[in-house]
Amino acid sequence: MDSKQQIQKLSDEGKKIYLSHISADPVIFGFESNELKVLLVKMNYREKWMLPGGYVKKDEDLDDAVQRIIKDRTGLTDVYLHEFGVFGKKARSEEYFEEFDESHFSKQRFISIGYLALYNPSQQDLVKDELSQSCEWTNINKLDELDFAMDHREIIEKALLALREKIAIRPIGYNLLPEKFTLSEIQKLYETILGKELNRGNFYRKIKNLGILKKLDEQRRGGAHKSPDLYTFDAENYQKALENGLTNW
Repeated sequence: MDSKQQIQKLSDEGKKIYLSHISADPVIFGFESNELKVLLVKMNYREKWMLPGGYVKKDEDLDDAVQRIIKDRTGLTDVYLHEFGVFGKKARSEEYFEEFDESHFSKQRFISIGYLALYNPSQQDLVKDELSQSCEWTNINKLDELDFAMDHREIIEKALLALREKIAIRPIGYNLLPEKFTLSEIQKLYETILGKELNRGNFYRKIKNLGILKKLDEQRRGGAHKSPDLYTFDAENYQKALENGLTNW
């Protein structure tokens, strides 16, 4: 079965299984080797890049649908998600499916719910689905090199803006950094997301004042310079900051 036949098969099945006109597109960001990455799939059909999104079954809740979609398309499980936007331009799907007639399920006008997630790429191996030739973490600075389907590049850009706004009111890092990290590593995370350098002294003071870090009696070994102190997140205080917002940032 070639890629076009795969898409047609999905359409025929979709009319029976899925809700019409509603889909979900999760934007999953990861931080690895001091790079901010986004999880993408490259489709067999037309070899375009997309977010690992999909459709909602007629008998499932929306949040459950997104978790299922992510697992089916990437292999990831237990991804913490929250909605960040709705996308509904009238012709957002038509060009990608232009080879199909108007009865094609995926060629309908779909309103897509954007979900934002943070995930450590080292936590779980990726598994591509039958519709994709690859599933991989991609540096956000290299997105201009990719040929995207539909409006998925726009969705990523808006998700990044939402993530930058989130930094000001909620802590980040718990799902992106290793269990033990240095202050310079968490500063690099913030700088990578914000796209700008931060004053080290000011950042260290602010991040410590949040009360979400625990200093460990350990140092990072193996470097050519002074071994920096290691920190971990205080799970209880981090959760409180998630629920109540940041007061000292």
